[in-house]
Amino acid sequence: MEKPNIKMVRVDERLIHGQGQLWIKSLGVNLVICANDKVAEDEMQQTLMSAIVPKEVGLRFWSVEKTAKVIWKAAPHQTIFVLVSNVEDAKRLCDLGFPMDELNIGNIHAAEGKEKISQFIYLGQEDKDALKALETEYHVSFNTKTSPVSNDGVQYIDALVKAIH
Repeated sequence: MEKPNIKMVRVDERLIHGQGQLWIKSLGVNLVICANDKVAEDEMQQTLMSAIVPKEVGLRFWSVEKTAKVIWKAAPHQTIFVLVSNVEDAKRLCDLGFPMDELNIGNIHAAEGKEKISQFIYLGQEDKDALKALETEYHVSFNTKTSPVSNDGVQYIDALVKAIH
């Protein structure tokens, strides 16, 4: 099977939000996939998120498992932006055969037991374990760019790598 044209896979607990428009425009994609088990079943969340995505861009709300299966059916003309809410779901995608070369770690909220990596990234042990597996088992590289118009991602990648090793 031909590898799908995935422009970016991004971890952002907010999934699709106002900043998402910047990513969609910057990446030049024509399909956004929100790979999240809860949102795949929540019509209210889907409605709210749909309001943000330009009408000319396709939008799918699929479970992690469905995303991993269906991605291989993407047409060559489809340029795809995939969003997951956490690194464990990114790892689940890979466990299920999803082709991921790079993962953008955009926004993981602070919580008890999580280590601050940057203003927008806090990692718990489960996050670190999933990232380490993504790196060692699936050879996924990481970036920590928070928006397509910022250069802030470079300064945090070292902290991210250090946290998972």
